[in-house]
Amino acid sequence: MDLIISSNNKNKIKEINDLLSDLNINLLSLSDINFNLDIEETGTTFEENSYIKASTIESTYHKATIADDSGLCVEALNGAPGVYSHRFAGVECDDTKNNLKLVEVLKNEKKRNAKFVSVICYINNGVVKYAKGEISGVIIDTPRGNNGFGYDPYFFIPSLNKTMAELTLTEKNKISHRALALKALKEIIYEDINNK
Repeated sequence: MDLIISSNNKNKIKEINDLLSDLNINLLSLSDINFNLDIEETGTTFEENSYIKASTIESTYHKATIADDSGLCVEALNGAPGVYSHRFAGVECDDTKNNLKLVEVLKNEKKRNAKFVSVICYINNGVVKYAKGEISGVIIDTPRGNNGFGYDPYFFIPSLNKTMAELTLTEKNKISHRALALKALKEIIYEDINNK
């Protein structure tokens, strides 16, 4: 079975590939299918955005498709940046600018609780299913670690005494929000493959 990952984010694709490698499926990225248009994420929830991305590809290529929408939700910011995590510092931004803004808006805040959330939308033959994962942590002011991407260097996990960026890919793929969502997704795909 072919499964398209509706993403061009190389880090995200690497994580997904690693976590789904033991399934009997052929994973394809957007570059593999020569899809290079921007899919506008107009949703206000992770579910809506993941659906927009997955349905755009599935309805065009008629192949099973997954799309992940994930982000950082900070308690003191009423859940922001949330679905706007990727463009928290503006449309023309990057990880560095987003992280600088995060530290700046939290500088006088004592409550630093946050969570990473990942929602994956899976569409196959028009049937839509969702898988979700979350991990809790605390936002720190000084980055730690060189692994990962996005907000990982500032997302500290007290139970591990490490930031997400201090974890190896193997460690991250056991506990991350995306790993937990993919674990749930794996069961959905496995059912799909075996019910054919």
